[in-house]
Amino acid sequence: MKKSFAAATGALLLASVSLTATTAHAVGEGPGYGGNETINTSILRTYDEVANYLKVQDAKQPQIELEVIGQSVKGRDLFLAKYVQNEDNPTILFLTQQHGNEQLTTEGALEFIKHLGSGKTKNVLDSVNVLIVPMLNADGAMGDVDFSLDDYIASGDRHLTRFNANGVDLNRDHVTKIEPETRALHENVLSKYNVDYMIDLHHQGANSERDGKLVSGSILYPTTPNVDPAVLEGSKKLGAIVFDAVDSTGWGHLGKYSGGSAETISRNGIAVEYGISTLLFEMRGMSDHYNEGAVLGQKSNGYLIKQTITTLDATVAAISDGSIADADTSFWDTLATQTARPD
Repeated sequence: MKKSFAAATGALLLASVSLTATTAHAVGEGPGYGGNETINTSILRTYDEVANYLKVQDAKQPQIELEVIGQSVKGRDLFLAKYVQNEDNPTILFLTQQHGNEQLTTEGALEFIKHLGSGKTKNVLDSVNVLIVPMLNADGAMGDVDFSLDDYIASGDRHLTRFNANGVDLNRDHVTKIEPETRALHENVLSKYNVDYMIDLHHQGANSERDGKLVSGSILYPTTPNVDPAVLEGSKKLGAIVFDAVDSTGWGHLGKYSGGSAETISRNGIAVEYGISTLLFEMRGMSDHYNEGAVLGQKSNGYLIKQTITTLDATVAAISDGSIADADTSFWDTLATQTARPD
């Protein structure tokens, strides 16, 4: 990536964060598509730009170590950004873009990586290890797949799809682990590192609400009956940190996600197989889709990127200083499950 383009992209994202966070009307009310908004994927980083950005940060930051954990169906390298100073420290894993059309969490994770190298997070890395897998579904993110995307909505030459190149939903592959992307995650991250917490960052449709207000996102702990109670409690504490950090901002508004108990889903399967406390975070709206109700206009990008950064900052800080142990999970008892807003 040329430095001038990288600088322009970063400035655009940061300006978008600052501007849109104040114009989202406090409850995730950034504009839906509705046939009127622009869905422009050219402002999102391509796979090559993500890879180059990570390599630049790896060269700049003494604490980061960049690993290639495997390749996609189409042969793209899959990356792990690793901050491990003491293997005895608790470890959190952030996973983005299992679904290729859910990219704003990746944009936020990349900004967070820059934060870790800038000193903005102070000394948190002394007491916590951070692992970040951005853009797991690299082929889907580039629309480089072996099926038609003609009905997808985004303008321009690049479409983003939920599925990998083989047409498989990676977040339904955590038992059989057939796809190379899923195997890379399990064999070279989950089996290799002693992970204590994981946040799986996604996007959902644009029209879910809680208490009559559109949500900016929704969260959920493992719901399989096979999860260890201590792991489940850790997941609920992780959710408490996220809820308190985001829902108190004035522009964030979170609901409880309505999700199933299948262990093919990472939130459930990884919690059971590895004893990792997991949290699903579904941000509002997708970067591309064939369903108009699933996508958001690009004016919403800023506050959703900011919501990702807020989430990562808050959880890393709470694990680092130990305050996650005292997180109050009673909010889960009253947090309303989101519902679909009528058309």
